Amino acid sequence: MPLNDSIYRTWIKLSGDASVFPLNARIFHSVCLISIFALLYNVPFNYAIGLPKIALASLIVLVITAALYYASRFKNQVMASTLITNIVGLSLFIVNYFLNSGLHGPTDLFFLLFLLLSIAISPTDQYKVWIPVNVTILVILNLIEFYYPHLVPDTYTTRSNRFVDHMSAYAVVAAITYFCIHYIRGSYEREKASTLEKSKAIELQNQQIVKQNEELEKLNAEKNKLMSIVAHDLRSPLGSIQNFLELLTQHDLNEEQKLDIENDLLNSTKNTLAMLSKLLDWSKSQLHGVSAHMEQLNVQALFESTINLERNIAARKNISLDYYFDPSASIYADSDMMQLILRNIIGNAIKFTRMDGHIMVKAEAQDKNCLISVQDDGIGMSVEKQESIFSLNVESTFGTNNEKGVGLGLMLCMEFIKAQNGKIWLESNPGKGTCFYISVPMFDKTKVRQPNLL
Repeated sequence: MPLNDSIYRTWIKLSGDASVFPLNARIFHSVCLISIFALLYNVPFNYAIGLPKIALASLIVLVITAALYYASRFKNQVMASTLITNIVGLSLFIVNYFLNSGLHGPTDLFFLLFLLLSIAISPTDQYKVWIPVNVTILVILNLIEFYYPHLVPDTYTTRSNRFVDHMSAYAVVAAITYFCIHYIRGSYEREKASTLEKSKAIELQNQQIVKQNEELEKLNAEKNKLMSIVAHDLRSPLGSIQNFLELLTQHDLNEEQKLDIENDLLNSTKNTLAMLSKLLDWSKSQLHGVSAHMEQLNVQALFESTINLERNIAARKNISLDYYFDPSASIYADSDMMQLILRNIIGNAIKFTRMDGHIMVKAEAQDKNCLISVQDDGIGMSVEKQESIFSLNVESTFGTNNEKGVGLGLMLCMEFIKAQNGKIWLESNPGKGTCFYISVPMFDKTKVRQPNLL
């Protein structure tokens, strides 16, 4: 440890920690320590220059100062110690005035120094006491010497003794004055820096709180919007089901009319069930988080059953659904999530593709990823809709056969694909169709990726 750091740490330990003692108490302790060192020099010095009485007075001050320092620093009697210091200090300087040649000695410098010390070590509410007392005492002593000079004898035996005493006193006063001002300014700068750090920490904390509030407000708005979407989108098919049932029960219909209504009723029920299933999946993901169970999966074996199921649905609109899967493509993903993602995307392609349309699904290896694409020749979408398609901000749209959705499917796809270290995006042109792309990591035996937890 460098010498300066060692001295500084020792001084801090002797003067008191800032977390325990206020600034005026730490200044008091420091002044006591400096005074003790100065008096240890001053006692033999005054005796050596022929001022035994001053040497004795300095020795008494040394003992009192040490006692006050001990009481304040180690017994935590700060208020009592500073009060005694002010009283005893002024008393000793009054005695010193008469013993050390009055105006011809350095006592007026010591009174000025003690005024500075009183300001530094006393609480601010005591300034109005000790400053007037100090000034008043010095004025009275000067008046006494002016009108009764015989009461203040000249105690110097030679001019050299006077010169040395004045220079020594000035050096002590200058040193203690410098220390007090330097200590006060240093403490102020340190506490200012500490306050700025705390202010920055509080400001950062406030920013985090504001950000959290904004996120909570956003989540709350999304929740309200979701409830509004669900209420709106479920009301329509349920109302249709009610109307169909009323027609069946209240009117005499021929078999052809009944068959049409039953088909419409079946379609409405399927659409409602599909919306509720998506809502349930989304609610689970929000409640428990999305956790992917990663494993090695062959793309063709994984998706063939899903494609065959969706082909039956596409056939109702006379839409051809073809696919090509690289037989060797093997991905590292969650089976259930990937099937749900592909079902949602193909389902949307069927919904927004006209009668006699065409949908093509491909899966090909690209570097370390498998690129899955779902291309349709449907109605496409605008740039504005593309920007919000994976969020709750997207507006529900009727398909080419009046199919309706709650708008949660693609948002689920985004959450699920992120949980598998993958990506999803789209390209679309109004009137020309849409192509969704899914990029999923290929299976790598040497480096198995860990799943993301959302």
